[in-house]
Formats: sequence, C-alpha cells, structure tokens
Amino acid sequence: MFIQLLKENRYVSLLLTVLRIYLGWEWLNAGWGKISSGKFDASGFMVGAVNNMSGDHPSVQPWWGNFLKEIAIPYADLFNILVPWGEFLVGAALILGIFTSFSILMGLTMNFAYMFSGTTSTNPQMVLLGMFILVAGTNAGKLGIDRWVIPVLRKGLFKKADNKQFSQSA
Repeated sequence: MFIQLLKENRYVSLLLTVLRIYLGWEWLNAGWGKISSGKFDASGFMVGAVNNMSGDHPSVQPWWGNFLKEIAIPYADLFNILVPWGEFLVGAALILGIFTSFSILMGLTMNFAYMFSGTTSTNPQMVLLGMFILVAGTNAGKLGIDRWVIPVLRKGLFKKADNKQFSQSA
C-alpha cells in the first residue's frame, strides 16, 4: 500500500520532487566544488580507507579495502575524474528530473561507496531519502523532464519488442 502510494499518488510526486531537488542540489554542489577547485584527489581518501580495514572493529571491511587497494588506488587518476563529474551529473539529472531512477541509483551507489570507505557524514540521510525516490520510480520524475522522456522511451522500447516478437513468429 505504501509503495503504491509512492508510485502513483500525484500529491506524493510533489514531495518526491522536493526530495529529488534537495538531493540533486547536494550532489551538484559536492561535484561542482571538486570540479571548480581543480585540486580534487581521491587517492588520499582511498589510502585512508585501506588503513582503516584492520583492527578488532575495522570501519572498512577487508573486501572493500582490497577493492580499493587492488583496483581503485592504481586507477586513482580515473576516479579523480569519475567522482566529481559523477556527483555533478547525478545532481543535474535529479534537479532536472531526467532519468531519475537511474540517476538516484548512481547517487546511492556513490553514497554506499563512501560509507563502505568508513565515512558517515550526510550519506545515511541521502541513502534514506534516495530509497524513497528509487522505489517511487517514474512518479519521482513526473514533475520533471521524465514526464516527456519516459513515455517516448517506453513507446520506442515496446515498439522494438513488438517488431522483434512479430519477426520471430513469422
């Protein structure tokens, strides 16, 4: 019943729009701060996270620390581009309400990556709010560009699926 309310109620879409814009602003601001400073370097953060994967109660689980050590740190230059631009683009997409479900999924992925690395900050709050937007699906982007984009995509996808099915049965 609650999920149906999130997915279908037009008044809830107003609340979701406020949450979406708030989260979008947070992501946009975080990304733009890193981009505009020109000094963003994730390697220190990742090395710090790897250092926190030991002890009786590590704040970083070994599997995540090993991922950082073996994959992320050697490619820190790539992550120095992906992180700020990812934050900025997720924020812009959420504010505009375009590809909302995909955008919030990418935002949640980043939130979890930060939490796996041992930080808290605003990430749990952003995860909680993001989950409502993700569960709401298209209703969260109804007061945004998704209002026009999603029906076009659905029409195109179903048209291709119908053509494929027709050609297979003939």
